[in-house]
Amino acid sequence: MRGPTQAAGHGGDGEEMKKQQSPETVVAQAAGHVEAASRGLAPGIFPATTYERDPDMSLPGGAVYSRDDNPGFDVAEEMLCRLERGAEAMLFASGMAAAASLFKALRHGDRVILPRVMYFALQVWVEGFAERFGLRVELVGNDAADYIAALSREPARLVWVETPSNPLWTVTDIAAVAQACKACGATLTVDNTVPTPVLTRPLELGADIVMHSATKALNGHSDVLAGALVTGNADDPLWQGAKEERRLAGAVIGPFEAWLLARGMRTLFVRMERAMQNAAALAEWLVTRDDVAAVLYPGLPDHPGHAVAARQMVGGFGTMLSIRTGGGEARARAVKGQLQLFRRATSLGGVESLVEHRRTVEGPTSQAPDDLLRLSVGIEALEDLRADLAQALSATAWNETSEKDGE
Repeated sequence: MRGPTQAAGHGGDGEEMKKQQSPETVVAQAAGHVEAASRGLAPGIFPATTYERDPDMSLPGGAVYSRDDNPGFDVAEEMLCRLERGAEAMLFASGMAAAASLFKALRHGDRVILPRVMYFALQVWVEGFAERFGLRVELVGNDAADYIAALSREPARLVWVETPSNPLWTVTDIAAVAQACKACGATLTVDNTVPTPVLTRPLELGADIVMHSATKALNGHSDVLAGALVTGNADDPLWQGAKEERRLAGAVIGPFEAWLLARGMRTLFVRMERAMQNAAALAEWLVTRDDVAAVLYPGLPDHPGHAVAARQMVGGFGTMLSIRTGGGEARARAVKGQLQLFRRATSLGGVESLVEHRRTVEGPTSQAPDDLLRLSVGIEALEDLRADLAQALSATAWNETSEKDGE
């Protein structure tokens, strides 16, 4: 559980220099970490589960037990804490474990507000958990006005925002929701998995806690399961409750996974830049095609949330987009089946491009239209990605005019 001034590093005026470093430098140099014993520039892996005490039972190394602490957690927590401009960060075994720790820290009868369109598995889990443990859950639209209206009716203990939302990529004005939360004492948590702190820093927009499925873009290589929370106030009772949940329930990341996460984060900015360039170019190209019914991407000027996204997603609009193929589920499945380079797999934010028919994955209560395909755009050559989509769309002929004529 590292704060932004605790990482090992160079001496001298290091603390002042750290405050002036750009986020690209922070991650590229692993937050200035140098191994104390070897002076190695690559962080180490620390598999120890327990740590020796001095004869007086003090802990000269600071760590007690690996369910509580591990030196291998420090680097990734420090990097993420500084990227999000937070006071403290915690790593978890998965994004779901990170999110769940906050809901488990709530009390019977607490009111929770969730967006209607969000990561489906978390919504399902929260609703089931709430039913068993007495939380009151309200689902609202993803627009800030929907949150504000819900909070004006009755205060909430925890408000959850995911923006852009998965898989429709609707945009929520974080600052507007944060203002409403502060007025009634609600804790605002923002799922920042998709934009990452490369684009959006919710704490600076007024949020209290940020959640990441670090499995996705933070790691970026589809080879580690990890989650994280970052807070702007380490004394927040809900944060303290989540910390206790991690410590006692054991939802902690492993030392090797923490090492993989820190390694992946060192290339976060260059990966995101390349993938965002690809995603933007594909969205602009797809919207011109007659055989695509709609393109859902906040970077398009006619996207309903474009203005808000441009204000709170600094430097780009992310690596995720969805297309509506037209022709219902049958055509969406046909297009997905024809793709050769886009891999048919669940997840997002990796270096490889993925495609998924979300309604199939989420089931009949899904908010995704039956003709929607979600694309996670990677860092491959743009011309190859475009060629793959072109051949798949062309092989499953459809156009909007013919569908309307058929009606």
